[in-house]
Amino acid sequence: MLADSDTRWKWGALTAHRLVAAADGGPADAPAADSAPALDGYLLRGRATPTPRQLTEVGVRADTLREVTGSEFLAALREGTYDVVVLALVGGGVQAMLHGLAHAWRGRSRRPVVVTGYVGVVYEKLADGLLLRHGADVVLANSRQDAERFRAVYEGVGADASSVVETALPFLGGEPYRPHTPYTVVFAAQPSVPVTRADRTHLLGRLVRHAQRHPDREVLLKLRSRPGEHTTHIEELPYQKLVQKVPGGLPPNLRLVYGHMGEVLDRTDLLVTVSSTAALESLHRRIPTAILTDVGVRETLGNHHFIGSGCLASFDQLDAGHAPVPDAQWLARQGVAADGAYERAFDAARERVTELLDRPRRPPLAPYYTPVTAPGYQPGILARHHLAPDGAPLPGAPASSEATGVRRVVRGAMRDAARGAYRHGVQRVAPVIRRMGEL
Repeated sequence: MLADSDTRWKWGALTAHRLVAAADGGPADAPAADSAPALDGYLLRGRATPTPRQLTEVGVRADTLREVTGSEFLAALREGTYDVVVLALVGGGVQAMLHGLAHAWRGRSRRPVVVTGYVGVVYEKLADGLLLRHGADVVLANSRQDAERFRAVYEGVGADASSVVETALPFLGGEPYRPHTPYTVVFAAQPSVPVTRADRTHLLGRLVRHAQRHPDREVLLKLRSRPGEHTTHIEELPYQKLVQKVPGGLPPNLRLVYGHMGEVLDRTDLLVTVSSTAALESLHRRIPTAILTDVGVRETLGNHHFIGSGCLASFDQLDAGHAPVPDAQWLARQGVAADGAYERAFDAARERVTELLDRPRRPPLAPYYTPVTAPGYQPGILARHHLAPDGAPLPGAPASSEATGVRRVVRGAMRDAARGAYRHGVQRVAPVIRRMGEL
């Protein structure tokens, strides 16, 4: 399994486990180590490569784990023997690896089955992201609604839509909701939603006011990453920085928390967010969930996805005691099966993978995008991963040999320094330059 961020690592590893679990697989947790085939994990080297702390927080283990470049991954897949390969990457990364694997496996009749999909709610770049993922043997859709939309896009451009398989998010689970003492409100923050200082300051201010108006409640600001870390999306204005500017400091019943989202939900009575996938985890467990409308219901925020859910609410309403009640039909279409059907949500995907593995010969990977269908787009995507338009490594591509000894230490130190400089530029230098440009 190849992943490029902490959230995609979580999705990819749990998906890999579920695809090979027994059909009567039981609870939503990953299968026991003694019953699961080996999982080799690869982390794609880049700006969002998760830190050891982030991997530990996700709580998903692999039998082996390596940080690699795209070229190193393709070399490993050319030489290694796998049954299933899960690509948990951004769309461009999936497209590059599909062409790279097609080139690496050229002439092979018994190649691995390739699976990909999305880590959460698909609320933007539907056509772009889907067509970049086309060519995988299985494209997982996290809900009935997504499956219908995915097939419509593929069929609409004349591409094969048989790869689309309806499943659900692999990390739903946990005990059904029961009230706690003290009553606990959790705001699930997102790295890039909303993006402006004004919007983020407004939401933080309203969270502070909610804590002040309800001193008997515990209010938690759940953060995805610590300062200096990156997740799937770039965070220019971390809430940790904004908190430092709250007049008088935070109320005693409001604090920042990190950690596994499932463990935080274990003590949650009301989950509040703009559009985080955590909302689906919360709804799956029947925890009261509010999708904020304070800064609008907009496509750029992603909360438009929850139109019709019954969960849209403002802080004014929450301050007054409102507890949203979700619409049952909306939940069913979103793959949130709180009634127990979730245990069977991956049966169709397992059957599809098993059917492909049983074939004596598998056709070559055939992505929709090629130098013929998208000559002004596809080559550039592959070039960013040091691949030619046909998937062959470009001259000068990073070597696949692994450094050892002092060379490894020096290379690791340089890599960490480069990541630190990048994150400093994103979170400190870029906002200053942007403000100067507005003068």
